[in-house]
Amino acid sequence: MSNVMLKFISLDQHQPDKRPAEERSQDFLETYRRFSDEQAKTQASRCSQCGVPFCSTKCPLSNYIPDWLKLTAENRLDEAYALSSETNSFPEICGRICPQDRLCEGSCVIEPGFKSVTIGAVEAYITDHAFEQGLVKPVVPVKELLPSVGIVGAGPCGMAAAVVLRQKGYQVHIYDRYDRAGGLLTYGIPTFKLEKSIVTRRQKWLEESGVVFHFNTNISDKSGEGTIAFSDLRQRHDAVFIATGVYQRKEVKLLGTQLNGVVQALDYLMNSQQESGPSASMNAKGKNVVVVGGGDTAMDCLRTAIRQGAKSVKCLYRRDKANMPGSMREVKNAEEEGVEFIWQAAPEAFIGAEHVEAIRALRTELGLPDAGGRQSVKIIDNSQFTLPADMVIKALGFDPEPLSELWGDPTLQTSRSGAISVDRKNFMTSIEGVFAGGDIVRGASLVVWAVRDGQDAALQIAQWLSKK
Repeated sequence: MSNVMLKFISLDQHQPDKRPAEERSQDFLETYRRFSDEQAKTQASRCSQCGVPFCSTKCPLSNYIPDWLKLTAENRLDEAYALSSETNSFPEICGRICPQDRLCEGSCVIEPGFKSVTIGAVEAYITDHAFEQGLVKPVVPVKELLPSVGIVGAGPCGMAAAVVLRQKGYQVHIYDRYDRAGGLLTYGIPTFKLEKSIVTRRQKWLEESGVVFHFNTNISDKSGEGTIAFSDLRQRHDAVFIATGVYQRKEVKLLGTQLNGVVQALDYLMNSQQESGPSASMNAKGKNVVVVGGGDTAMDCLRTAIRQGAKSVKCLYRRDKANMPGSMREVKNAEEEGVEFIWQAAPEAFIGAEHVEAIRALRTELGLPDAGGRQSVKIIDNSQFTLPADMVIKALGFDPEPLSELWGDPTLQTSRSGAISVDRKNFMTSIEGVFAGGDIVRGASLVVWAVRDGQDAALQIAQWLSKK
């Protein structure tokens, strides 16, 4: 077979067609259209097949990216799917929502001279195609084993762990407080980034693979209707894996934070995705909306407010564009849809009698980089300015919930931040047979890291169970 790769010299980079801003801002359908068969093969052929694939080393999952790009270019899509799913339980999800510009594509060696390979779009295409062709089969372990594992949390970390544990033959039960699987994939990330049918498809696949879901079930300090005591859960299963994620909203202690119209990002996003539509207090229609924060959650709120028909939508962020944590691709999408970014500005107070009417902010300047490499922020004296605001959305991140307190088990050790403490080698908590991973351990992070933790932790759980 002739070499179909290294076409980056003769072929330009082409991202999946993006729906026009004036069209997509009127609905919640996905922003990007899917690659056609020919587009996927053509763009995959741009890979340089370099000796040291920095795209793979930068990927938290160490995906075999150059290999499945080559297989795609050669139209060997069944093999491409097999290889892609070997390292990633949910490639079609990561391909849609990972910040590729900061991970694999941002490390592509043909960038910047020829622009990177469109890795994420090809990754999503491979698995979507596999589902359509019936290549995605339920997990059938070589041998069914008696030990069972109870997983707390049906988000990406818990579901990824379930995949690996079922492959090993263990009985898996997932407990979740909500009525569907996915966690923030379902209730936090808007459909214009990830249509819920993609997550539902994976839930069905897990069910067909023998995973048992227990929805509308809280883990607590005592059992009752809709709740299971943590101690009872441990009695039910041979091992427990905690993958709850982080849902406690970070708060900012400013004057007026209690005013009506000042809301938390997750509350806003979850409310906007109700089948009955958003409630009046959470609906941005006709309002001047200001979002405080610069991460991907802030971008989700900004773009949701546009779609709800806000009068104006502004983003207030204390650093500059180069230092913001959110995906540059999402920033560009938001700008195209009409969002105004106000860089180097920090909120000082929310103004209003009972309902917020404005936000008073201060200008900032950036100093030397801190230990993490980000520039420090300094408030500029006497730099106040005011923005009109009928709704303020605080997108400041999330902290862990105090699980040891909520579950009535002080032996479950946590860090100062509330994150569960684990042995970094085997994911074991301070309680024998109880493991933890994902955001509840590492703090709010990317979905791809949650998948990595779930897969790695499952291997350690299987090893511990086999020795037991």
